[in-house]
Amino acid sequence: MTNLVESILKSMSSVNKPQRLFITNLFATLMVFQGKANFRNLSRYSHYCERTISRWYHRGFSFLTFNTRLMNYYFTDNEQIAAIDASFISKSGKKTQGLASFFNGARSIAEKGLEISLICLVDLKSNTAYSLDARQTIDTEHKTRIDLYCDHISDIATSLKKLNVVYLAADAFYSKFKFVNKVTDCGLHIIGKLRIDANFSWIYKGEYSGKGRPKKFEGKVDIHKQLNLFMDEIELENGLKLYSSVVYSHSLKREIKVVVVEFNRRNEVGRIILFSTDLMIRAQDVLKYYKSRFQIEFIFRDAKQYTGLTQCQSRKSKVIENHVNAALTTLNLLKIEDANEKDTQEKSVISIASWKRRKFNQHLIGIVIDRLGFSMTRKKVIDMHAELSDYGVIGF
Repeated sequence: MTNLVESILKSMSSVNKPQRLFITNLFATLMVFQGKANFRNLSRYSHYCERTISRWYHRGFSFLTFNTRLMNYYFTDNEQIAAIDASFISKSGKKTQGLASFFNGARSIAEKGLEISLICLVDLKSNTAYSLDARQTIDTEHKTRIDLYCDHISDIATSLKKLNVVYLAADAFYSKFKFVNKVTDCGLHIIGKLRIDANFSWIYKGEYSGKGRPKKFEGKVDIHKQLNLFMDEIELENGLKLYSSVVYSHSLKREIKVVVVEFNRRNEVGRIILFSTDLMIRAQDVLKYYKSRFQIEFIFRDAKQYTGLTQCQSRKSKVIENHVNAALTTLNLLKIEDANEKDTQEKSVISIASWKRRKFNQHLIGIVIDRLGFSMTRKKVIDMHAELSDYGVIGF
């Protein structure tokens, strides 16, 4: 994996040799550290001192370019979509840039802290998400937070097209006129969710009467009473029923493909509404793409638990963003190394806790062998290294 990181960094003309060495070392350190990922603690697992790490964190580095090239290397013909979501980060103090009130999904309330917006790539074959770019949400005068998310998708759209991504999946919060318009303006289609009482109208397809304004609509859509009027009805093996049709959304001010998902839970019928701006997409694909969006939540979970996502000690936005992206990119590298070891891109279970333990074991063994003056080419040393690398892991 180190060779892959070095080759990608060498292909980035804006990265000089000292920075290449630091970034390579940073990823390796974030894989093995124990405790908190602050500058002082990271220096305990690296040959860089605390001040040097802090200085490098203040330097610019394009994690988007690195991750895009990493994805281009690893994925070839797999079907992929993009997903966007935000995550709350608790932060103490009063002088941190971007400190404001954000919704904390873990407690379902708004709290004072930081927020990061993440756009990731979801590989549908392995059903795994990989981070592309994260940025801190900082309130700006004359801009709403939806404007900030729009700017994010606009800045990353070119990279998504390089990865042949067509669809962006987002939860119900992003199903707003301004955001949907920005996504389509960037040449992408959005897969999202709408309220069960969303305002739709049937599109009039009859002939023009010849008098007055041409008729556009043929009445309001009643999801609960007019499912028989939907164009397609599909029953899936797991008991779900899909009803789909092209309707006009008054909130989004456009024609959309609506998919009503009907399910039975505790002998009660429930329904949710999914949609896509691609009018030709299949209903099954809308459901599949929206379900795959949830993989972004595992990125937040694993990065917070194992690669120090929330533990940057700096108060500056630039440093926080660099730390967040470094933690997320380290997680990408662990996932890819797991897939390479299993020699498959199919769905599989990955334990980041086990990979952290293995990486720490290898780091410590390497130091001990070096201090004892043993050669890593000796068979006994190689066998011992392989045996002790998996000491304490959950399993592979």
